Amino acid sequence: MRRAAPFIAIFVIQALCAFFFVSDILSSFFGFQTAPISWEMRELLEIGAAVGLILGVVLGGFMLRRALRDRHTAEEQLRRASGAFMDLLQERFAEWGLTPSEKDVALFAIKGMSTAEIATLRATSEGTVKAQTNAIYRKAGVSGRSQLLSLFIEDLMRDDGAVRPMPAPPASAMISAK
Repeated sequence: MRRAAPFIAIFVIQALCAFFFVSDILSSFFGFQTAPISWEMRELLEIGAAVGLILGVVLGGFMLRRALRDRHTAEEQLRRASGAFMDLLQERFAEWGLTPSEKDVALFAIKGMSTAEIATLRATSEGTVKAQTNAIYRKAGVSGRSQLLSLFIEDLMRDDGAVRPMPAPPASAMISAK
């Protein structure tokens, strides 16, 4: 609230300046008789109004510059998050041991494409895509597309900024590796 006080003060000054100028113009236009004020007081009011308007222009410029800077920062953060998501996808795909074809299918599935759309894009049959998605779900330890996507969302939403740890390989993989 303390940071907003100067902005509020300048806004009030601008509102008073606008009221002064509009009431002065309207009283002249409609011929309202007002009690005359000294020329010194009128000059002070006009100088105050002009200063208020100048402050408003300067403040508007600063606020515009700040808004543009904040927008740039938000766009940069979005770009980084997008890159982080792709890195996360590649890390999980490697962790699950997906084949290149399964990686493509998984990426298309995460993007929300239907089985028919994926089959058309990959120039394969829908049966092949279904078999690949089932293999992806099995390797990822999920039962469907929504759970697959939720794995990535959970990783991105972690408060500590770290990704979930990779699980230990199953015992059968350890035996076959020896």
